[in-house]
Amino acid sequence: MGTEITLDVGGLCVDWNKNSRGADHGMLFQSHHRKRVKTSQLDYDYPELDAEVIASMERALCATLIEVCPRLELLGFTLEAVKNEYESSVVAWLDMQSRIREPDDLFETNILSFTEFCDFIKSYPLVQLDNSYNESGCFKITQGKFQNDPRILRLPVHAHDIGVAYSESSYFGALIGFLHPYSTLRVLAKCEQNFNVDVIWNYGPVVENGYASEDDFVPGARREQAFLIATEGSSDVHIIKHAFALLKPEIQDFFRFIDVSESHPFPGTGNLVKFADGLIKIDIQNNVIFVFDNDAEGYEAYQRIAKMSLLPNMRVMLLPELAAFSSFLTSGPSGESLADINRRAAAIECYLDLEYGEYPAAKVIWTTYKKEMEVYHGALEHKESYTRSFLKQTYDSVRNNKYDTSKLVAVLDALIEECFSIKSSEGE
Repeated sequence: MGTEITLDVGGLCVDWNKNSRGADHGMLFQSHHRKRVKTSQLDYDYPELDAEVIASMERALCATLIEVCPRLELLGFTLEAVKNEYESSVVAWLDMQSRIREPDDLFETNILSFTEFCDFIKSYPLVQLDNSYNESGCFKITQGKFQNDPRILRLPVHAHDIGVAYSESSYFGALIGFLHPYSTLRVLAKCEQNFNVDVIWNYGPVVENGYASEDDFVPGARREQAFLIATEGSSDVHIIKHAFALLKPEIQDFFRFIDVSESHPFPGTGNLVKFADGLIKIDIQNNVIFVFDNDAEGYEAYQRIAKMSLLPNMRVMLLPELAAFSSFLTSGPSGESLADINRRAAAIECYLDLEYGEYPAAKVIWTTYKKEMEVYHGALEHKESYTRSFLKQTYDSVRNNKYDTSKLVAVLDALIEECFSIKSSEGE
């Protein structure tokens, strides 16, 4: 019979292989997701079952669907991408039916829209589906929770082509199995009751039986799936990296940074522009996002790179403009006043909690007049102190609202949107 390896979600199999690793699903998981999970390929009632064999067979990578979901999106499986795949499947299915059916053989053409398909998914939470084996050998459409659901006939799959289904769960999987396995996972996350079901890649049996090595099952984003974040200064690296660790730890391994442990190899906006030009000329294959401060120097450099012929796997962005910066305390030759510091003085430190600690009111000092842009460039006073305070924050302190991370969340969200833009261009 051989040894199977499956990728399951809530008891529903979305991908499988026999006698080898099959598709690599390690990027869906992180290192702490290595767990022991009971396997259907082991007879637990066997009286002389060895404890070491049990432990070996139960080796798996296991995470909840809500943990996996943001990782799916960074792999390119956003809802928009799934919608496009679904609509392409509908077109292909209708075309096939028109070719294989006899002229007088009618078939359903009013296929569910993607919104209706998502509603269909929401109607059948995985936790409510019976996953027990049906002794009759074939689960019928007239049985179980699917009885008389007219939407089944409007799916881009013919009921008679589904094949054998042995339970409510397997029948449901057959109905939606025309999608890519990761698209299936992403759309299942549209149902809130599926958030906490487990996504399991149980690799123990294929390793125990000699069809694969433990080294074939490595969690974490692969090099080609990660995004290199290139910033103009070392503080940007430290702050953004720490922000991911605190606010979005479930995807932090997708982001790589220039090594600044000793010094920044491309410090300043000018050097970063040259670095971008060099990467374009060598046709860099990695995903790269250039991030500039939302200040006068950053905006000038941003415009220079934006005019380059960027590769499809490259993006350039400014830190997001925020309403909080539209009326900010500043100090210059004419004294103190409130001013809009967007594109003028909002460096990365301005996105920290500027009310944390015992500092005076946050203030930007105007330093340099950019003649070509006709604006002053400024810098945040005591920015090093704000940075040190943030880098001392822990997961618990930000979760307990002791530190305001709202502006940093905006930074990370903007960064992630650029990642989505890169992934969406891959299918063009």
